[in-house]
Amino acid sequence: MKAAVLRETKKPLQIEDVQISKPGPHEVLIRTVAAGICHSDLHFADGIYPYPLPCVLGHESAGIVEQVGSDVRYVQKGDHVITCLSVFCGHCEHCLTGHMSRCMTDEYQRGPKEAQRLSCDGGAMHQFLNVSSYAEQLVVSEHAIVKIRKDMPLDRAALIGCGVMTGVGAAFHTAKVEPGSTVAVVGCGGIGLSAINGASIAGAGRIIAIDMVGSKLNLAKEFGATDVINAADGDVVAKVKEMTGGGVHYSFEAIGLKKTAEQCFSMLRTGGAATIIGMIPVGTKIEIHGPEMLQEKKIQGSMMGSNRFRVDMPRLVDFYLAGRLKLDQMISSTIALKDINEGFDTLRKGEVARQIIKFDV
Repeated sequence: MKAAVLRETKKPLQIEDVQISKPGPHEVLIRTVAAGICHSDLHFADGIYPYPLPCVLGHESAGIVEQVGSDVRYVQKGDHVITCLSVFCGHCEHCLTGHMSRCMTDEYQRGPKEAQRLSCDGGAMHQFLNVSSYAEQLVVSEHAIVKIRKDMPLDRAALIGCGVMTGVGAAFHTAKVEPGSTVAVVGCGGIGLSAINGASIAGAGRIIAIDMVGSKLNLAKEFGATDVINAADGDVVAKVKEMTGGGVHYSFEAIGLKKTAEQCFSMLRTGGAATIIGMIPVGTKIEIHGPEMLQEKKIQGSMMGSNRFRVDMPRLVDFYLAGRLKLDQMISSTIALKDINEGFDTLRKGEVARQIIKFDV
């Protein structure tokens, strides 16, 4: 099969012929229909986050089941599925207390003495975040997929696999946005737009979108933003406090920068919560003003939207088909796998929400 391989950071991905194994007892073989180009992939490709190489990148995808392992009962050939990197074991403390996105077990991965899922010319190829979706086929754990209704377009469904789940879930689950509350979202890429959409569905009374790109701010209004601030025009924190009479109940950082994370904490009102969604570079430390802690403000991280994806993703599909979840508006362009490096270059410019790789292009 064809796959996009990262062999060296800060170098273009290579489209190569990669061998894929048959599914093991608890694994599923999927024909990839669509995969989103997520900014997280770029962090690894550019070496901001480390990962074993070589590997097939990609982690946001949807497809059709082609074969199931001997012990798989959840899906069968022909089912439509979304993949998710939040693979769960189902029996650890995190899973049993309803925090499946925190599951850290590696039991769903193949052991060192087993044949690996991916290989190239006889050498092992690392699977990226348990998925590796920049490939024509996937072999994944049965606990890395969710079955969805077949009337859901798979190119839209792919977006739910990471970016949309992360943003909407941060609003729903991590922050638990309350109806009528005030919200600010810093960064209006795919994840930030999803956080805006999630806050809107949750019933937030006022949602302030913040970015430096005018087109993204215009798009944010379609996703539910009631107000916008161009960060290039001055002190963002002061503007938010002026607009809200003292700060917001909830803020979300969806870029991954020290400065914007600190701004999200500073723009809170007393008792507010800042949720950091963006992937802040390894080694970066966030500084906050000590006396503000006396105001019962808090800053917290969010892992994949604190999801329970087998429950959440079918609900997001229903929201989309009911017209409440905005996916069509998020897609900036559709490309072929061979154009992945151009897609990464476009993403680096910071002017798009989401690009989709379609494998029939």
